[in-house]
Amino acid sequence: MKYILRLLLTAVLVLLLSNLPGVHVQDFRTSLVVAFVLWLLNLFVKPILVLLTLPVTLFTLGLFLLVINALIIMLCSNLFQTYRLGNFHVDGFMTAFIFSILLSVCQSVLFRLTDEKK
Repeated sequence: MKYILRLLLTAVLVLLLSNLPGVHVQDFRTSLVVAFVLWLLNLFVKPILVLLTLPVTLFTLGLFLLVINALIIMLCSNLFQTYRLGNFHVDGFMTAFIFSILLSVCQSVLFRLTDEKK
């Protein structure tokens, strides 16, 4: 249940962040698919990228992880364009960078608010 709630919250955030210039999301269904694709990319691709770029990440004291997040967003956008999954497009790297930072911060806040206390 927790994962479904997080997926729905991420979809709402993607839809809200589509108001940024350079981010294009068609509707809620598309943002739901974007949230699912981002979840899959973060699950399978991001660990490989982090491992391959570990020296750079250590040298920049972890700031390179922000670049990896932006690359994941751009990869998601390219997957949507290539496989016609819906209308999700990010115009450039800086837009993806800002989008990924805002999405990460908003997710952190919302997930903490909705997290069950033990």
